[in-house]
Amino acid sequence: MSRSPGRKQENHKISRELFVLTYGALVAQLCKDYEKDEDVNTCLDTMGYSIGVRLIDDFLARSAVKKCRSYSETAGMIAQVAFKMYLGITPTVSCRSAAGNEFSLILDKNPLVDFVEELPAERASLCYCNLLCGVIRGALEMVHLAAEVTFLQDRLKGDAVTEIGITFLRKPEDRKHKRN
Repeated sequence: MSRSPGRKQENHKISRELFVLTYGALVAQLCKDYEKDEDVNTCLDTMGYSIGVRLIDDFLARSAVKKCRSYSETAGMIAQVAFKMYLGITPTVSCRSAAGNEFSLILDKNPLVDFVEELPAERASLCYCNLLCGVIRGALEMVHLAAEVTFLQDRLKGDAVTEIGITFLRKPEDRKHKRN
């Protein structure tokens, strides 16, 4: 049996749309379960963190990337490889600090909000896509890079762009093992 060449891409698109719809239903249910937006944001971040901790193994196996030597390489890898692999988009990376430990990922298109028109007025402090921050933070932690990941701007809140900020918290330690 032969497969048509476009079938794999079609299945990927269907899977992404199913994920986006399911994600919307998840956020809606969390909004029903929790009165405060901060609680929903925390829950989404925690869920994302758990996904990132597990997803990093799949990412490393499928992408066959080499070890990043700098924070800028790491930020580029997240944008150019990971986002492309899992969400089908490539955010723009910009450095936000002279120290070189703060970066922004600017998303021209955010597939998680494909079916969202706007947030309800009573949910103004909801960070709808906070799952992404948790995923990035969890994956980075599994490769021994502590980071703070937050949404800096969000189109759903009326901002011009969607921007995720990544601040690496400490320099990775070079471990040299001595033989006894």
